[in-house]
Amino acid sequence: MAISEPYIDGHSHIWTPDVAHYPLAPGFQVADMQPRSFTAEELLATCRPSGVGRVNLIQMSYYEFDNRYMLDMIRLYPDRFVGTAIVDPLAPDPGRLMRELKGQGVRAFRIQPKYGKQPSARWLEPEGYASMFATAAETGQALSCLIDPEGFAEIDRMCRRFPQTRLIIDHLGRIGVGPDGAIRDADVQSLCDLARHANIFVKVGAFYALGKKTPPYLDLAPLIKRVVSAFGARRCLWESDCPFQVVKDRYEDSIALVRDRLDFLTRDDRDWLLARTAEHLFFGPTR
Repeated sequence: MAISEPYIDGHSHIWTPDVAHYPLAPGFQVADMQPRSFTAEELLATCRPSGVGRVNLIQMSYYEFDNRYMLDMIRLYPDRFVGTAIVDPLAPDPGRLMRELKGQGVRAFRIQPKYGKQPSARWLEPEGYASMFATAAETGQALSCLIDPEGFAEIDRMCRRFPQTRLIIDHLGRIGVGPDGAIRDADVQSLCDLARHANIFVKVGAFYALGKKTPPYLDLAPLIKRVVSAFGARRCLWESDCPFQVVKDRYEDSIALVRDRLDFLTRDDRDWLLARTAEHLFFGPTR
C-alpha cells in the first residue's frame, strides 16, 4: 500500500476496550484506561489529517508484558505500524524473547526502572538488562528508555559497556515534567552530555507534559534547540505520545511545533525529525 502522508510519529500508544480478548495486566482496571478507547483505527484517524502516515507503536503499560494487541495491529496494518514491545528484564532469557518478536515487526523495546525493580540510580543493574543490551546490538533492535534525569548516569555506564546498542531516550528525558515545569540547566546538560555516545537518539515530544504544558509550547524551544544542537537532527525524532497529547490539546499542536514554529531548524533538520530518523530506526532494514 502506498503511504501518501510523509511524516512518522515515533511514539504513540494504542489500546482497545475489548478486555475480553485483550485482558489488562494485574494491577490495572478498566477505570485506569483514559480515554476508554484508543484503537489503531482511532490513532490513524487522529494522525493522518496532520500528514502522519506511519507510527512506531509503544506497548501500553495496561497490558505490561502481553504485547498481543499491538502485535495484532501491526499484522493488520503492516504498512502503517511497527512496534516497541515490553519484555520482562527479570525473565530467564529476555534476549530470546527479543529475537522472537523481531519477525513480528518489533523494532525496539521499552525499558524503565520499575521493570527491573531498582531505583533510578541503579536501574540498569539487573543482569537481564545486560542480556537485552547485548541482544539489541546483535539484532539491530533499539532500547527505548522511559527515564528521568536521575537515570542518565546509568545510561552512560551501559552505553560505554555496549557501544553498538542503539538507545532511544523518550520524551526529552522527561525534563520539565515536574509540577513546577522547571527545565533545569543541569538536567539539560546531563542529557546533552550523552550525545558523546554515537548510538543514542532522543525523542522530541510529549510537549503536553513538559514545561508550561500549553500550546504552542514555544517555552520548550530553548530545550529543544540545545538537544538538537548536541545530538544533531539525525539523532532526534518527533513523537506525539498519543493519546495523551489529545486529552486536552490537539495532535496538530504537537507536530506544528517542529514542522512550523521552531525557526532554528533548517528544512533538512525538519525532514530528519519528522520522518528520516524514525525511518532509519524503525522502518529500515534490520540486522
